[in-house]
Amino acid sequence: MSLTFPRDFARHRLGLLGLGLIVALVAFCFLGPLLHPTDQLHTNVDLTNVAPSGSHPLGTDANGYDVLGRLMVGGRASLEIGFAVAVLATALGAIWGAVAGFAGGALDALMMRTVDTLLALPAIFVLIYLATIVQPTVPLLIGVIALLSWLGPARLIRSETLSLRTREFISATRAMGAGPVRLIARHVLPNTVGTLVVNATFQVADAIILLATLSFLGFGLPPPAATWGGMLYQGTSFLLDGYWWEVYPAGLMIMITVIAFNLVGDALRETVDTRLAQR
Repeated sequence: MSLTFPRDFARHRLGLLGLGLIVALVAFCFLGPLLHPTDQLHTNVDLTNVAPSGSHPLGTDANGYDVLGRLMVGGRASLEIGFAVAVLATALGAIWGAVAGFAGGALDALMMRTVDTLLALPAIFVLIYLATIVQPTVPLLIGVIALLSWLGPARLIRSETLSLRTREFISATRAMGAGPVRLIARHVLPNTVGTLVVNATFQVADAIILLATLSFLGFGLPPPAATWGGMLYQGTSFLLDGYWWEVYPAGLMIMITVIAFNLVGDALRETVDTRLAQR
């Protein structure tokens, strides 16, 4: 990425909107509890299903938790897992794809058939199965979701590597005695940074959706831990009773977060594609 990349990205208004939403979401989840401190560990039966008021702007849930405070805590967990999964999945996929694409031949075929086999496994079923035999924790969810999410980046970087390995600068560096590890680490992967950054933004959104789906099915983090999907799952039991504040805020936060990351991802992809076309 060059120094003009931020200026090129700034031309995409929807991308800037998405970036602004992400900044606001991070501030809401990580700085919000400092301005609106609540107890999210101990239940309070005296505050069960209280309607929105001055002291509880978004009311309370069935356990007496302040919904606004729970949105902040749940969002913190969702964003932490999403960002961590994006980093791990992108790094693992980049290394796997670069090695497969650069090696070629039988090794490439074996590595990519492994990717194709793992892609055939339904991620949500794997997560549900694991949740029934082990207690879900944040590190475990990060590791499992990352292991299910690196396959797409691997195929993407492999295709990029197949194109890069035939370039003249790669041939020249190889002629100078550089080994495969140096070529991949110093020349192949740095030239895929734009693709990796674009993919990582989509990885965050996908991880948050997958976590919300898992939590909605009742296999997320155990209480008193909070996630937006878990809040949505618990709130649906009271929706017919008119307690709308237990459902819609969590659903809206999931929707806004996913849209924001997708807007940024689309803008980054258009910026990278435009710059490549100009080259």
